[in-house]
Amino acid sequence: MEKRRREPRPKLYEEEIINIGRVTKVTKGGRHFRFSATVAVGDRKGKVGIGTGKANEVPDAIKKAVSAATKNIVTVSIVDERTIPHEAIGVQGASKVMLKPALKGTGVKAGGPVRSVLELAGVKDILSKSLGSSTKINMANATLKALKAQRTVEEVAALRGKKVEEII
Repeated sequence: MEKRRREPRPKLYEEEIINIGRVTKVTKGGRHFRFSATVAVGDRKGKVGIGTGKANEVPDAIKKAVSAATKNIVTVSIVDERTIPHEAIGVQGASKVMLKPALKGTGVKAGGPVRSVLELAGVKDILSKSLGSSTKINMANATLKALKAQRTVEEVAALRGKKVEEII
């Protein structure tokens, strides 16, 4: 009998670790350490997702987070393959993230988890401002909410039952 080796499947999404936290549970027997990981995945073509995972070891937590993120993939509206259609504010907990479309050549003006999510979504020119709490997980989720709220002119026209020219 011949043993076949499974060929690894090509990765559909790129992944970026947003946060790794060490969680301690103190019991009668001592301290128990576990790890939580928050990961963003995306294809840089308009699809992005965020997931969290917890495990006794860091690599296992990351694996769980990646699988959770791939299950939570959302499609983002991108105009001219570089920026977002309009301004939006995403709120998650006490974190607020404001996103503004930018002119060609501006780049991704964002920091930390906001930048990771935007780059994995495939946005190339954007301005952002984070307001309120700077908790990494909440900032990433707020960014995702702001991206989900984006509507192109075509989508708005279809919703209202009008032509694109009537809206512009």
